Amino acid sequence: MRNWNRRDFGGVAFGVLAAGCAHAKAAPDLIIHGGPIYTGVSANPRVEALRIRDGRFVALGSLADVSANARGARVLDLAGAAAYPGFKDAHCHLGGVGMAAMVLDLVGVESIAALRERLRTYAASHREGAIYGRGWIETHWPERRFPNRADLDDIVGDRPVFLERVDGHAGVVNGAALALAGIDASTANPAGGSIERDGQGRATGMLIDNATSLVQSRLPAPTPAMQREALAQALRLYASRGWTGASNMSTSLAEAMLLQEFAAAGEAPIHTDIYLTPEDSEIVFQRGAFAIGNASVRGVKLYMDGALGSRGAALLAPYSDAHSDGLLVTPPDQLRAFLTRARASNVQVATHAIGDRGNRLVLDAYRDVFANDAAASRAARWRIEHAQVLAREDIPRFAAQGVIASMQPSHAISDLHFAPSRLGPDRLAGAYAWRSLLDSGAIIAAGSDAPVEKGDPLIEFYAAAYRHDLNGFAGDDWRLDQAVGRAEALRMLTWAPAFACFAEAERGTIEVGKRADVSAFSIDLMNAEAPMISTARAVLTVSDGRVAHEAL
Repeated sequence: MRNWNRRDFGGVAFGVLAAGCAHAKAAPDLIIHGGPIYTGVSANPRVEALRIRDGRFVALGSLADVSANARGARVLDLAGAAAYPGFKDAHCHLGGVGMAAMVLDLVGVESIAALRERLRTYAASHREGAIYGRGWIETHWPERRFPNRADLDDIVGDRPVFLERVDGHAGVVNGAALALAGIDASTANPAGGSIERDGQGRATGMLIDNATSLVQSRLPAPTPAMQREALAQALRLYASRGWTGASNMSTSLAEAMLLQEFAAAGEAPIHTDIYLTPEDSEIVFQRGAFAIGNASVRGVKLYMDGALGSRGAALLAPYSDAHSDGLLVTPPDQLRAFLTRARASNVQVATHAIGDRGNRLVLDAYRDVFANDAAASRAARWRIEHAQVLAREDIPRFAAQGVIASMQPSHAISDLHFAPSRLGPDRLAGAYAWRSLLDSGAIIAAGSDAPVEKGDPLIEFYAAAYRHDLNGFAGDDWRLDQAVGRAEALRMLTWAPAFACFAEAERGTIEVGKRADVSAFSIDLMNAEAPMISTARAVLTVSDGRVAHEAL
């Protein structure tokens, strides 16, 4: 029985779309030239100019040929900038990207002392209600430890404080938040989570993976107005950075409805593919994949394990720097039951797995659900999100099973400062193993995981092709041979994200007849010195033929 509230996303949304299109005046053709235009097609890798009409590429070639009969066309001169097929973020969290501007920003705090000062300043100007913050990472802190409740209590002791680590898989809370959640020395760890404790068994305030929900579930949820504004901000920001599309992961029903309402009203500057949370996934089981405007409900996002930085990623052997082998966020039998239903309903699945044990469990589950039918598995295009640490013997399984590796290159240049100590030298051979995966025949769809990372396509390209951090550093053991060529990096950020959403016939390359997605940057990414790539800027974003950002 269908009993969800507007979960078919029809009615008003479709009416708005129809009304908005009924009397719309046809836009003039758009001609782009004046810099190298890379098509992503090996048989025709560069063109001088392109022409767009009604949202599609209609001509490619010389400026003279493309401009023939061009009266009334709008002409954009790249002025030496370089254009590419539309860059698409294969894995991000747009709500989180936008919400980051509305909460206490802890990105870049260089110590626990600095975190405390930011909290003190924020609390002074936000005197009522719970405090939520996000973005800290302890990797370079001089204190060489996680923060704890004592660090927060003498700053804010009378109302709950929840400060989330940058990876979204851990957080530190104050005593008031622990009391609100009823967490004390006798509270058991929830399945797939850990309440960190001191030598006397008392909660330190650090919560890992599913334990964070003990507090988060008690805090006020964002209002619908806040959610709307967060998504609107994120979509605008993404267009300004050069993204023409994004796959939005772990999308709530409320977020999905908002994204499709934006799309129906013509207010979404980029296209989105939506992967729902398991809790809100019934619509895709009942209806299958569907689109409204430039927003498509595609599938479901699941979780296998936690994150490497907070030692929640599930490993085959204990961490090299701790007596733990990580956490399974979802019990394997529960995951398999969900996957069995997904296969029966032809629902695409994207499963978070970071550790080598987490990845193996997901690969095994995918294999078993498809009963070793590799052709059926490839056709389903199921994905593993992150695929960060792999046992070397599991690397060929991605291609053999047709599993898409949805990876975020920037994770490698952030994690290089702590991953060697977490994993030890032997396991690094299978960490962020882009070269090995591509050589085995696997498809890597690259993204950013923003707001865990910045969400900048230039940083993702730089990381994939250079594998050094933004200061140019890479340790001696950081497997620089796993970097990829620039044409491969481009394909990972353009064609592969389209393929991962069954859209490669429509997007991902510049070809006549395809949807007109173009990203242009201030430098030629294919030839510039590697350190310059991350300092460039987006100068033009065209999504579905519409100019979403222009800074020429």
